[in-house]
Amino acid sequence: MTEYNADILVVGGGLGGVAAALGALRNGRSVILSEEFDWIGGQLTSQAVPPDEHTWVEQFGITASYRALRTGVRQYYRDHYPLSEAARADLTLNPGDGNVSRLCHEPRVSLAVMEAMLAPYAAGGKLTILKPYVPIAADVDGDVVRAVTLRHRDTGRTVTCSARYVIDATELGDLLPLTATEYVTGFEAQSETGEPSAPAEAQPHNQQAVSICFAVDHVDGNHVIDKPARYDHWRQVAPAFWGGPLLSWDSPNPRTLERSRRFFDPNPVDNATREVADQRASAGDMSLWIFRRIAARHNFQPGAYASDICLVNWPMIDYFEAPIIDVTPEQYAQRLADAASLSYSMFYWMQTEAPRPDGGQGFPGLRLRGDITGTEHGLAMAPYIRESRRIRAVTTVLEQDLSLAVRGDRGAVHYRDSIGVGMYRIDLHPSTGGDNYIDVGACPFEIPLGSLIPRRMTNLLAASKNIGTTHITNGCYRLHPVEWNIGEVAGMLAAHCLDTGQTPHGVQQDDKRLAEFQSHIEHQGVERRWPDISGY
Repeated sequence: MTEYNADILVVGGGLGGVAAALGALRNGRSVILSEEFDWIGGQLTSQAVPPDEHTWVEQFGITASYRALRTGVRQYYRDHYPLSEAARADLTLNPGDGNVSRLCHEPRVSLAVMEAMLAPYAAGGKLTILKPYVPIAADVDGDVVRAVTLRHRDTGRTVTCSARYVIDATELGDLLPLTATEYVTGFEAQSETGEPSAPAEAQPHNQQAVSICFAVDHVDGNHVIDKPARYDHWRQVAPAFWGGPLLSWDSPNPRTLERSRRFFDPNPVDNATREVADQRASAGDMSLWIFRRIAARHNFQPGAYASDICLVNWPMIDYFEAPIIDVTPEQYAQRLADAASLSYSMFYWMQTEAPRPDGGQGFPGLRLRGDITGTEHGLAMAPYIRESRRIRAVTTVLEQDLSLAVRGDRGAVHYRDSIGVGMYRIDLHPSTGGDNYIDVGACPFEIPLGSLIPRRMTNLLAASKNIGTTHITNGCYRLHPVEWNIGEVAGMLAAHCLDTGQTPHGVQQDDKRLAEFQSHIEHQGVERRWPDISGY
């Protein structure tokens, strides 16, 4: 068995994992970074989810390194893509002019930028990247993780990685059961958290939907795929809270729960999306083609794109029939296969049955763009995970800490140990317990250091959706810039503790040590407080 050793082991190469590695490497530490898919970057890349970001992202409310990532994406387009003159001159270029974000772009672009950010450290011997590897075992001595065993996804080869600090940046908190770290899944009980939206009793198997996204364009010709094997099943699914068939342009409005009809019109001639990419005014999802469009052909030289390209990450592909956390490997594989069959079925329905604006049925010119998502099967490389196992943390973020309805003009709770900021509505998709959306206004919030630190384990840190949130507050801490902020500080904290001989618990608990660490991360571009702004 091959053995690797470094100062810090980061398991999981999504946004939190990449940021954790950068945070540690920037502070002089050696890092092993593992990832189970072929691409690093998680939500932005292998999961094919354009960035969900807050209203003020162009001005403030993100870390300096996340801003560098965003700047790098725009520069990559300027350096390598045949942009129109107007797009090239636009300092706030939005390549897809999508409504969900001010930086809707193709997954391979952010992948290239993140790989470039890591490249100098790999060349210098400070960074070892292992992919595609999954964690299968851990060597634990009391409250200390000594090593993690990883298995190659395709060959079965195993390697052992030892480190003084271990960071769990996996999408599902995979290290938590392997290391016997205490964690929670699904809904907590209201008696435990006091949250207004929590149920009376805990529901550990009631977990948010998972989605397998895909990219499409629309060109001349007939590109209809073979009828998916389970199409007839999905065509008949009509959840009671959905108000009708799942495969439809209609779905519940997350904020009102009323059944609403979305609009789908490929390659619209007019474009007026730049003024409405603001979720204070609208979720932006009524025009499905523009909502998550990642390439708008008007931004490029004539003929460069035969069609716009958009990402399908819509309510209709949310798989909420059964949970995928803490199930058998066979159940996990089958449920992801079912989620994929739902995505294929939605696409087939779009090609063959979907109502068109002209009164006809079906869009046979729609094509799956697996080349955009890096796959031969046409869907995203990885499932879009909204909810993870979550550590029993030193600090747990509660709904009443940041709910706009609860906090109002007071704003979110100020944490003494704030190590970052974020903003997103509490946005819970339909769940495996049969719940409809839970969509609650939020105040611009802070990230407490204690939410990254398990109550008991001394050298394990959380760096993704596995931090100390609840099922409810996970709904606003799970988005791209927040996950990056969490991961970056986790890597910086591990490096800081190695430099000073302190422990994460010691830094969090001691006011002087905490102030020193907070000053340290501020000097590296981490914003810890919001200016005076209102939630939405």
